[in-house]
Amino acid sequence: MSKRLQDTIMGVSNLRLKFPGEPSLIFKDLSFTVLKGEKVLLLGPSGCGKSTLLQVLSRVVPNSIEVPLKYDSIQVPDSWGFVFQDPDTQFCMPYVDEELAFVLENLNIPREQMDELIKDALVLVGLGSLDVHTLIQDLSQGMKQRLALASVLLLQPDVLFLDEPSALLDPEGTMQIWDSVKVVAEDKTVIIVEHKIDRIADWVDRVVLFNPEGKIIADGYPSTIFKKHHEELIQYGIWYPAVWQDYLDSRNFKRIEEFRLQETYGDTPIIKVQDFKGYRGKTEKLKIQEAGVSKGSWVAIIGENGAGKSTFLLSLMQLLRTSGVYEVNGKQIDVDKKKRTPPTELSLVFQNPELQFVTNSVFDEIAFSYATAGLPDFEIRTKVLDLLDMFQIHVNQDRHPFQLSIGQKRRLSVATSFAQGADVLLLDEPTFGQDARNTFIILEQLEELRKNGTTVIMVTHDMMIAEHFATEVWSIDKGKLIRIQEQKRKENAYAGMVHSS
Repeated sequence: MSKRLQDTIMGVSNLRLKFPGEPSLIFKDLSFTVLKGEKVLLLGPSGCGKSTLLQVLSRVVPNSIEVPLKYDSIQVPDSWGFVFQDPDTQFCMPYVDEELAFVLENLNIPREQMDELIKDALVLVGLGSLDVHTLIQDLSQGMKQRLALASVLLLQPDVLFLDEPSALLDPEGTMQIWDSVKVVAEDKTVIIVEHKIDRIADWVDRVVLFNPEGKIIADGYPSTIFKKHHEELIQYGIWYPAVWQDYLDSRNFKRIEEFRLQETYGDTPIIKVQDFKGYRGKTEKLKIQEAGVSKGSWVAIIGENGAGKSTFLLSLMQLLRTSGVYEVNGKQIDVDKKKRTPPTELSLVFQNPELQFVTNSVFDEIAFSYATAGLPDFEIRTKVLDLLDMFQIHVNQDRHPFQLSIGQKRRLSVATSFAQGADVLLLDEPTFGQDARNTFIILEQLEELRKNGTTVIMVTHDMMIAEHFATEVWSIDKGKLIRIQEQKRKENAYAGMVHSS
């Protein structure tokens, strides 16, 4: 028996898989094996099947998610833990301590040992200052992502399946999470799907490169893959270490820069707030003394996980209780009335895209806004197909939005906001879970909207977006808004060095 067969901890031979209603297979006779102790990074364009492969190797598919599949043989690990793309799918209990205690109970850990283990796990993922008896639903998505990782690390599995574990984290959190994984997983087998690869490109043993059809086109050492397959990485829009610099040198971005140099910004405020507060339940989570957003600007909102960035957007939409003065287009919003309605001038892309889906098909999700506006069917169809093509959503149009990958769900949610045609577009992490190509497509389409008068307010953890696309950057720290002057935007945003005076 060969050493590779002896050391193989998981693998599948001639895998064939097809989602119901889709015209083609995701995998066509895919064979893939992993050795014990290997750290493997799966790279490929959004929707190519990377997350699905993790679910097959862990038997989440088909045991928990029923998807027709065939294979000649399969080997799955005896002991594994899975961090999912969407942290909300991870939890069983309502409170943080109960969630982690549930894991320990399943490991038969004595009750008197649990408190210290729970505390250590939270410290490891950067939640050491959190009240352990906090409702999970009150955490930000980034904090939930940290908690999901903590629960898996407590299992101490032989194999870790990590499906974009840092997608919703701020830069410091991303660094902390990967530093923690490297320590804990030194002797474990780790299979990773991740777009933010700078922290792990030189740590993994193998990079497996997929094309859009889910075929493996390269498998080898990271340095070899990034050097020898540079053209394929560019062709398929896959993240690689120098992708941002290459984009900044591209013709598309040069055109954006040229327009910005010729552009003059007006001082006409489309949004004004004063003594503005946002609440979650009875707790004050946001306090802004005074701020205004100019019409046609692109404001990037940065800050740590849990600082109040999403709360800010939800408060502007009147989806949370607020107080103070709030004006949109010169019209005062009545924040004190019991039945609040979102201002018609604003449209929100939620951090969790599933929260905004209202129909049962991809096509109807985009068509909804056009139909509400009274457009004829033939025009609706043309516009919907244009948006599906623009945002690279190449799936069966009758597929339910919940059956899409995280990246596809996110692009669909952005596409629906485009269909609404609002004056102000609020976006909460619109590029998370995206490959490089779709990230730049989203940014370029947002810039096109902005050039035509739409105001963009975007929460992001990507400092390159803040530096190179925003006309100004704001930071939220512990619920307080700090505005960075436009002329110092590039100096401060990239470094993330924003301090309150």
